[in-house]
Amino acid sequence: MEFIPAEHQHRRLNPLNGKWILVCPHRMLRPWSGQQELSQSLDNIPEFDANNPLCPGVVRPNGAKNPDYKNTFVFTNDFPALLENVPEPPTSDDPLFQASSATGICRVMCFHAKSNLTLPLISIEEIELIVNEWINQFNDLSLKYSWVQIFENKGSAMGCSNSHPHCQIWACSFLPTEPFIKDAFLKKYFQKYQRPLLNDYITKELEKKERIVIENADWLVVVPYWAAWPFETMLLSRNNNKRLNDLTERQKKSLAHTIKQLTTKYDNLFECSFPYSMGFHGAPTGEMSKLDNMHWTLHASYYPPLLRSATVRKFMVGFELFGEIQRDLTAEQAAKRLKEVSGEVHYSKNIKRL
Repeated sequence: MEFIPAEHQHRRLNPLNGKWILVCPHRMLRPWSGQQELSQSLDNIPEFDANNPLCPGVVRPNGAKNPDYKNTFVFTNDFPALLENVPEPPTSDDPLFQASSATGICRVMCFHAKSNLTLPLISIEEIELIVNEWINQFNDLSLKYSWVQIFENKGSAMGCSNSHPHCQIWACSFLPTEPFIKDAFLKKYFQKYQRPLLNDYITKELEKKERIVIENADWLVVVPYWAAWPFETMLLSRNNNKRLNDLTERQKKSLAHTIKQLTTKYDNLFECSFPYSMGFHGAPTGEMSKLDNMHWTLHASYYPPLLRSATVRKFMVGFELFGEIQRDLTAEQAAKRLKEVSGEVHYSKNIKRL
């Protein structure tokens, strides 16, 4: 028998963390009778809610009043996971009971004044303001902290508790587990080949043209060969940028345009407000910025849970918790579907015309 990737089960290696992904495309043929989510919609979300602590002019639970902002607004999280001044745990000689200090700061960044808008529904110019504010925050926090994590949880399916368009920015005194592992694998590849792993990956994806979703002069969006989530994508800098604050004015503008395109494609795929978790990864900061970080390439990852429709999602359970991550749809099939849907016209515009 001839091996056909789109039909036969196989494993794929993620070179960024050393983990294998089990791919089982034949499982897409099975009927679905499991849990179905409520379709993610913005129809019932008001433009302004006086009880929403992220809205302009609203008094938050801690008594602070939000300004009457129009675009971006940043504040320190009222209920942060990380605090700047806390006691350090005692040192231990026991290898089974190790603890280390963890300090930092957590901020919330609102994207827009209106609660019923998301990134694909606002203008490219407004997304440019978001990109610029990400960089402002990164510049501020990267001076002191080793890691600045910008991330967005969109939709209740990804644990977002507030529908107002926003992201979070956590700055840590330590290098968290995911970038710590990624740093080690990127460094090992660079030491062997004298080239950044993700730069080589970009070159090969451009040659193969099997998993490309969006391509322009500054950015490449692909469904990674090793993708775990059904319609996972990676947004990669094609200019060997190491961190967000490396971007030129042109690259900032093209990043805003690429984000607009990608999130529009996501919404158009199942004609819903498509949920995901997104985060940027780049070279470490603070004292770690003094180290050699040539092995890094700036990129963002999008992890959306939806699998078959607006109401059927993937769960990371069972074998994936105790064995290894498994996916049904191949990365190539997912990329083809995302590439084919429009990234320019949001589905809601067509509905309004009808």
